[in-house]
Amino acid sequence: MARYVVDVMPKPEILDPQGKAVLGALPRLGFAGVTDVRQGKRFELEIEGDATDEALAEVQKMAGTLLSNPVIEDFAVHVESQA
Repeated sequence: MARYVVDVMPKPEILDPQGKAVLGALPRLGFAGVTDVRQGKRFELEIEGDATDEALAEVQKMAGTLLSNPVIEDFAVHVESQA
């Protein structure tokens, strides 16, 4: 079984209110020096069989059609491990 990871982040030009809220809270909690925060999503998918180029392409298709909104988000897919 292969595990694929999809990381989804807002595009740089898109406002990120959740990231800004975290950025504002960090100094109040005693954490200094953080200049920006962007919040995204991480999906881990386990696919039957070995990691193949075909399976990677299928996961990329999933990421582009369901796991992300391509209008406002970018995504990256990689193979994390193979059991």
